[in-house]
Amino acid sequence: MLNQYETVFIMTPVLSEDQMKETVGKFKAMLSENGAKLVHEENWGLRKLAYPIQKKTTGFYHLLEFQGPGELVSKLEVAFKRDERILRFLTVALDKHSLAYNEKKRTKGFEKSKTETPAEA
Repeated sequence: MLNQYETVFIMTPVLSEDQMKETVGKFKAMLSENGAKLVHEENWGLRKLAYPIQKKTTGFYHLLEFQGPGELVSKLEVAFKRDERILRFLTVALDKHSLAYNEKKRTKGFEKSKTETPAEA
């Protein structure tokens, strides 16, 4: 049984669009080479940071949700630490509630039900 994880990482804002895609591709390739299955991916784009990191106030956010063995997480985090394009990263293991929430979010389960009328909203 493979565990499911979610990783969010922030890339430096000085990257071009191609460099950003290359960086994301590097980590996606690393996941697949180590036996992980990519479940979901989101590019959140350029966002303001809560506090400056390495004198930068913005960064490119990217989320990867994947299934894989536990030892893969430590390999992935070492790769993040060695890459100077990565400002910060966070990997969390997803429990059954997180999995249900993510699935509902992806299938647009949070939209208002279509039976509601505008007067009820």
